[in-house]
Amino acid sequence: MTRSLPGRDRRAVRHPGPLGAQTLDLPHQVAVIGGGIAGLAASTVLAEHGVTVTLFESSDRLGGRVASWPLPGHRTMSRGFHAFFRQYYNLRSLLRRTDPTLRHLVPVSDYPLQRPDGLRDSFTNLPRTPPWSVLEFVRQSPSFSLRSLSKVDVKAALELLQVHFPGTYDDYDGETAAAFLDRLRFPRDARDLALEVFARSFFADPTHFAAGELVAMFHTYFLGSAEGLLFDVPDDDYDTCLWAPLGEHLAGLGVTVRTGTCVAGLSVDDDGVRVTAGQESLSVDAAVLAADPRAARALVAGLTIEPESTTWKDDVAATYNAPPFVVVRLWLGGHVHGDRPAFLGTAGYGPLDNVSVLERFEEGAAAWSRARGGSVVELHAYACAPEVAEDPEAAAEVVTRLVEELHRVYPETTQVPVLAREVLVRDDCTLIGPEPWRQRPGVTTPSPRLMLAGDWVRCDYPVALMERAATTGFMAANELLSGWGAAGEDLWTVPVRGLIRRR
Repeated sequence: MTRSLPGRDRRAVRHPGPLGAQTLDLPHQVAVIGGGIAGLAASTVLAEHGVTVTLFESSDRLGGRVASWPLPGHRTMSRGFHAFFRQYYNLRSLLRRTDPTLRHLVPVSDYPLQRPDGLRDSFTNLPRTPPWSVLEFVRQSPSFSLRSLSKVDVKAALELLQVHFPGTYDDYDGETAAAFLDRLRFPRDARDLALEVFARSFFADPTHFAAGELVAMFHTYFLGSAEGLLFDVPDDDYDTCLWAPLGEHLAGLGVTVRTGTCVAGLSVDDDGVRVTAGQESLSVDAAVLAADPRAARALVAGLTIEPESTTWKDDVAATYNAPPFVVVRLWLGGHVHGDRPAFLGTAGYGPLDNVSVLERFEEGAAAWSRARGGSVVELHAYACAPEVAEDPEAAAEVVTRLVEELHRVYPETTQVPVLAREVLVRDDCTLIGPEPWRQRPGVTTPSPRLMLAGDWVRCDYPVALMERAATTGFMAANELLSGWGAAGEDLWTVPVRGLIRRR
């Protein structure tokens, strides 16, 4: 690997940060609202360049929607499994602040995708460079046959190789992922295993998910990057190995980290920004709003901003959340079979979207497993019905179904006692729908003193999920630093064009 590159892909693209002084000559104060990945990224870059930062996080821990927390009996809980793909250059850059060699990210050898009829796809032992990676996957996969491939719409398939960012996002305005999949005419088995499984990993049903996001996902993970199709996972719970060390790093940079503090109001004018948290009020030069989508909408709705921009506030208000999801973590009184993968994606098993066996990679779960002689298993259900978030009975029904489907997938769990169980139901993730891409609010706002960051914010690079959060956090910091004449953070992405040029 060339030292200057962020990974193995020689076609990775560097997007230079602003040029200027490495540190500021004059003092500046910034409030960062939200202690998830986006807020942590913005806080880190700002503090590294001499800005005085106050970071507000409403919960008692950093990490936002990738947080974890302790439970009795040396157990931990989180919002569920996250895949740290090797294409996540900017997130990895953030993590290297406290883990320079990324030793806490360990590879998952495979993440097979399985259906009840026995079809099973694998991503292991594949070439890492496109198009050979995808061609070999298709050759090996039982989901593809010569007959089914002959029905694929070649023109639509070529669109996946002719991407050009940011234009590709606009090209699919008004089209859902489901409509694109119909137009593509992929084999049904392949659609279930290789397409809808991944669309749902965005917490979305393909009928409500943007086709532009799906196409960008194919480019980023399959067709446009030589980083390969596998990913890494943290070797312990998120707080222990990721966010607590980063919080200590921020404190060392002079950042004031205020967890358990909910920001209730913002006002922005030509003189600065005022942040209201409880009975306190803080005046700063600028702010980065990096809260989760619903909290960000509420703050913008009550925002006083000069110059006033009704259109911009309407665009923020028009964003919306994904359907609820359910996470069930089970501490079992016996082990699942030793050949079970760390992570299994599923299709056709009712609400069950994937199964994780945590002791395969997480040290805390492994320690519990050694001490108690059992497995720690996590079940996910994405894109649930809306009532699941509001009706405990509806949520309980999903939990019951998830456990039943676990027994179908891993029959040995049927006779194993459940020693402890934790259930989490949330509906606070973003959903990128088919509405026009340009109407989605971006990092900049009508005021140069206020920036947005998060995975719900428009970013014209081919990034998504945790990587979009980290990237927009860096971008928000860069915008403020550039306005003050300071240097910023370089960004890296997978190639912004596909393997075939558009005519």
